[in-house]
Amino acid sequence: MSQSDQPMTVAVCVEPGQMALEQRPRPELAGGEALVRISRIGVCGTDIHAFGGNQPYFEYPRVLGHELAGTVEALADDVDEATRARLEHQPVYVIPYLHCGECRACRRGKTNCCQAMQVIGVHRDGGMAEWLKVPVDHLVACPALEPDELALIECQAIGAHAVRRAAVEADELVAVVGAGPIGIGVAQVARARGARVLLLDTSAERLAFCREALGFELTLVVGEDDPQARLASLNDDALADVVFDATGNPSAMEAGFGLAGHGGRYVLVSIVKSDIRFDDPSFHGRELTLLASRNATREDFDCVTELLEEGRIQVRPMITHRAKLEALPETMPVWCGGEAGVIKAMIHLDR
Repeated sequence: MSQSDQPMTVAVCVEPGQMALEQRPRPELAGGEALVRISRIGVCGTDIHAFGGNQPYFEYPRVLGHELAGTVEALADDVDEATRARLEHQPVYVIPYLHCGECRACRRGKTNCCQAMQVIGVHRDGGMAEWLKVPVDHLVACPALEPDELALIECQAIGAHAVRRAAVEADELVAVVGAGPIGIGVAQVARARGARVLLLDTSAERLAFCREALGFELTLVVGEDDPQARLASLNDDALADVVFDATGNPSAMEAGFGLAGHGGRYVLVSIVKSDIRFDDPSFHGRELTLLASRNATREDFDCVTELLEEGRIQVRPMITHRAKLEALPETMPVWCGGEAGVIKAMIHLDR
């Protein structure tokens, strides 16, 4: 039996609210590809939104999963010796944004917003599977980090990209609205740059976690405290220098305009199926800069890898829930139900 005929288990999101296990042939390599034996899969907000039927750019059925760690088990025959020596049998993480390399955005280095973007687990089947084939230039070997850390580099890279896009500087006051994994990634990278970070969320429990497990001293419970008064008290009677939204909530995204001070920047890291409105006189009066932040580039992945290796950011404390791949049909509805208290769920494929 050839390798491609060997079956593997795959978890498929058949339609919103339904996951199913299937047996499929193991992927067959084409030119420039590697076969990765998946060991960890982080469950992202994108996966949760897709499971709930609220994810843009999405079609069903789809194999989810783009926060991926594994081991390179085979390489296509045309892969050069230098790449083979770098990747073969090495622990790797996956850069899931498959850009075309030819459009104007790619030619300008903005591969994160390629005009023909294909994201693994969104536009094409992803890594909730035992095996996945990936172009070799989208794999990074990193033996110094553990599988849990490798799988969570991608979600932290999204935060790193947003921080870089906003050009956050030391001693600026940064407000991060939404203390989920993406917001935590933004907050950790901004703090590593020397910024003062205020984390805002509607969940007092989640903010307590950020204080106790990750060392963030400044937090605010939305709905209980006055965000503008708190920001003014921290920043010479001004508001935030930079505001990041990581809520995925249209109302919160609109409210975020009121948190940025004169000359400030507002970065929408979230994406929603909705129109976002703001008051133009207020926006112009403060000469705000509005930015969208999508995905990440290799530079952002390298930034996060370096920060993890130096111990300047942490990801393992975020993992609150774990399950095997085979348990997903029963587990995914629980994780996505809102009552489980999930910060980051991790899927294991240990052998």
